[in-house]
Amino acid sequence: MPHAVPSGRVGFLLARAGGRAIRNLNRALEPFGLRSRHYTVLSASAEQGGLSQRELGEVLGVDPSAVVSLVDDLERAGLVRRDSHPDDRRTRVVVVTEAGRSTLDTTRELARGVDDELLAGLSEDERRTLERLLLRLAS
Repeated sequence: MPHAVPSGRVGFLLARAGGRAIRNLNRALEPFGLRSRHYTVLSASAEQGGLSQRELGEVLGVDPSAVVSLVDDLERAGLVRRDSHPDDRRTRVVVVTEAGRSTLDTTRELARGVDDELLAGLSEDERRTLERLLLRLAS
């Protein structure tokens, strides 16, 4: 039977596992000139379809000023563009370009591989349970 995690260690273990996942993902994304935060902005923009930078920050739990910098990087790389919001001329929405979709398709496969490597010691049931628990903790 697994040992109970002593009080105060859960946060440490989550941070350590998260750090490992981010380092491995950053390594996998390096050939694309991306880092994990770029990937999350690109992915959220594709899934949500045209969010403002403020909305992206809320969805991702990232400071809006950090989102601006990440979107700037993605825009320079030709992966996203800023379009006028259909209901508010003062607001711009982040839209994924064709090049961005192509890059996202490839990098999603890399991200799945990173997840598979990280979770290699877990059964399918344990993976599903972990994901379900992490979703509860993150929301």
